[in-house]
Amino acid sequence: MDAAVILTALADLAPTGAERVLDMAAGSRPLVWLPEPHRGPLNGHLDRLAAQDALHRDERILRRGLAFLVGGADIDGVRRRIRLPLLAQPVRLERGRGGYRVVPAGDLEMTSLIEDRDLAARLEAAPGLAGPGWLTAPGTAAWITAAAEAAGLKVEQVVPRPPRRFDDTCLTGVAAAAIFVTRDVFAGRLRDTLLNWAGRPGLADTALRRLYFGGADENADPASRDNEEVLSPLPLSGTQLEVVRRTRTEAVVVVSGAPGNGKSHALVAAALDAVDRGKSVLVATQSVAAAQALGALLRRHPGPPPVLFGDAERREAVAADLADGAAGGVRDDQLREDAAAVAAARHRVTTIQAGIAAALEQERRAATLPGWQPLLPALSQDAPRVFDPDADLTAIRHALRDTSRQGAGWWPRLRRSYAQRRLRQLTGAGPGLPRERLDAAVEAAEAVQAAARLPAQGGTELSAAWQALAEADTVLAEAVGTALRHHTTSARRWTPQARRAANGLGTALRAGRNRRRELLAGLDAEALVRALPLWVGTVTDVEDLLPPVAGMFDLVVLDEAAHIDQVRAAPVLARARNALVAGDPRQLRFVSFVADVEVTATLHRHGLDRLANRLDVRRSSVYDLAAGAARVTWLAEHYRSAPHLIGFSGERFYDGRLELVTRHPRNEQADAIDVVTVDQATVVDGVNQAEVDAVLDLVRALSTHPRAGGIAVISPFRAQADAVEAALLSAYDLEAIQRLGLRTGTVHAFQGSEADVVIASLGLVDEDPPARHRFLTDPGLLNVLITRARKHLTVVTSLRSPEGIIGDYLRYAEQPPTPPTGPVTSASDPWARALALELEKLGLPVRVDYPVGRWQIDLCVGEDTEAVGVICGVHPDGVTAHVERQRTLTRAGWHLYDAFASHWNADPIRAALDLAARIRDADKASNPRSANA
Repeated sequence: MDAAVILTALADLAPTGAERVLDMAAGSRPLVWLPEPHRGPLNGHLDRLAAQDALHRDERILRRGLAFLVGGADIDGVRRRIRLPLLAQPVRLERGRGGYRVVPAGDLEMTSLIEDRDLAARLEAAPGLAGPGWLTAPGTAAWITAAAEAAGLKVEQVVPRPPRRFDDTCLTGVAAAAIFVTRDVFAGRLRDTLLNWAGRPGLADTALRRLYFGGADENADPASRDNEEVLSPLPLSGTQLEVVRRTRTEAVVVVSGAPGNGKSHALVAAALDAVDRGKSVLVATQSVAAAQALGALLRRHPGPPPVLFGDAERREAVAADLADGAAGGVRDDQLREDAAAVAAARHRVTTIQAGIAAALEQERRAATLPGWQPLLPALSQDAPRVFDPDADLTAIRHALRDTSRQGAGWWPRLRRSYAQRRLRQLTGAGPGLPRERLDAAVEAAEAVQAAARLPAQGGTELSAAWQALAEADTVLAEAVGTALRHHTTSARRWTPQARRAANGLGTALRAGRNRRRELLAGLDAEALVRALPLWVGTVTDVEDLLPPVAGMFDLVVLDEAAHIDQVRAAPVLARARNALVAGDPRQLRFVSFVADVEVTATLHRHGLDRLANRLDVRRSSVYDLAAGAARVTWLAEHYRSAPHLIGFSGERFYDGRLELVTRHPRNEQADAIDVVTVDQATVVDGVNQAEVDAVLDLVRALSTHPRAGGIAVISPFRAQADAVEAALLSAYDLEAIQRLGLRTGTVHAFQGSEADVVIASLGLVDEDPPARHRFLTDPGLLNVLITRARKHLTVVTSLRSPEGIIGDYLRYAEQPPTPPTGPVTSASDPWARALALELEKLGLPVRVDYPVGRWQIDLCVGEDTEAVGVICGVHPDGVTAHVERQRTLTRAGWHLYDAFASHWNADPIRAALDLAARIRDADKASNPRSANA
């Protein structure tokens, strides 16, 4: 059994064709004709379309149609009204003084009614297609007639302008352009695609086979090690580093985490690391917004330029990157300079970190001395030379290690014998002293030495070292990113074959979708990804725009995988050897219309009954499939929202496993959720008009103080979302929508998106049918609904007596979170407790063991935005944990002070006075207004 059988079975379960939408202006959807294909006048129709597009800017809802069929035709024995473009392209409307400019924002596509892809490609290859003057060219009428015939329709005439009235008794071709709105675009012909893949060679060495048949570690790189150092242009947490290391050595890696828990950050870091090791990477997402977000994240950090292959709005940037690479490639001497820069920056980080580690280790050892004091007399009798002031404790440690070496034969025995004599000479211990006693004596002596050295060195004070480490980390990240960018555009990669492939890519990017598929299929795939190793697009774009070559990429990264069904994921997985799959099964999942009986019959027909649990395409996403093939790395740290916004989701949907790196006194009690209850509301045709009015009032109030991160208005129900959209379009023009950053849509449309301020219209009343109530209480939908806001969420509801999970959430929303509290006397460390008491006497608010993510700050001093962290001792888990905590908290925006007892000779009064002065001086420097008040 092989992957081809899987693909054949999935083909039988796939949709058989694209949705046949024949009237683009059906219902309330407008069709606005353009006097010129690339320009439009300033009028109310285009104003509204531009504003509507701005409200849905992540969805690309506007299309420009070229060469229309209008009228009527008999289809499957039924007379159908037709207003259909033969060519369509996603566009944006850019407003200028004289009118609108129509800007391409996606690929030019032939109508899906032309099922013969080869014929569609030939039609797309027509000279000058969709270019300037094409609509009025002599051959366009013949082209429209031929394209209509290929779509199974027959035109009686072709006219240059749209008729004043549509005649449903005949079908007319119109050589003109128009703008219309479309949503829920469905990619068809999946069955044919999967069947074609089933016949392709090379499927045995792909991620597709490994996910279904196991053997996830077969393709591991034996030269890599889990503990190999990761150098990345991105700052990474410990678990994000684990994702990168796993991706080096495992064929299937699975990542999960709540919204805002750094999944995208980890995926980008893993993709860059793979490219740095000479691999090629394909990043595929479910939504255009997610693909754009990942592309933007890649471009924000130094590194290789990604090919955003499905995005016409970024084509110029891609073309520029291609030109940069094709100019000759980065020379070897530059690569050597880059390597030297990385080595120098890495050495500086290592040196500074080693100095910090040594100081912290000395502090840690000195802090253990009180525990050793009662044992010192006995231990000094056991091993007197260990406690000599000039004792070489490092040499003693080495001798201890040598006495423990294993191995048979005379040479190992001789070495152990020599080490034992050497150890007795260094320590003065008798031959019968147990090893445990000698180990204890050495540890106690280390504590004595550390405690003696600290006062002579002025105690531990690392402020300058921490600042130097932060600066060195930044320099190293930039050096690594620069080296990576140059490495991927080096002359070694840009071989003659790679140049030809890149040139072919440039040609293909300028072609229509079907013609592009033909051109890409003829490219040298290996040479192409050698020159351009990092590609980003949606799952749909992957199949439509990339050559169908099994194992073309070394690694495929699938984001939003719980929202991707197996049928659509299969061609993506077939294009790579290894897979990194990320998703959140507690958010919205994909929607399937396949019946259970159809799944069962199909699997039985193909002999796949034993894989029924994996091939349950009705319920099992590609994330579920991957989680069954490899262990899951959970990203627990949350980086996006204030505690109030994420607290309910963290407890109810993630079992309290979220670690809030965002917690700070400035937001710990912030009431970030409002509930607006609307009285006397009713639902008519799925619309709760009272809630729509309340939403308008809220947006009006917010419009006086626009937020940089925008305002999103969402609803679980399509009818309610459409009513909100219509109301916003009536109240605000394009300029206001752009100024406010307004967006609107359903919860499903917003998965993967976020905004500073979110208004959620629940759209329910108590009297609604149970089915509407059950729809809202779906855990995945509710989780997405309440986690889109970065700063503030307002829930608009007409429910008078909410029950179940909705009632629980609304009650939670009305109660802002309580801060982590505790008297300063509860501090477990005596020094921290004494220092806290003295700081309180000076009038500074103090809290002990303040939780931030998985870390604790010994003392949190101050209130609101002025609060700072004070570190009183080495982290209980050791020096490595201490350094990681420092880096994490600093990146989260904390201002940290070291307050080790050794720096003030264990005098808490002196320490408190010094710290209070430093904290107040820093506050005055950062807030000159308060200093002058």
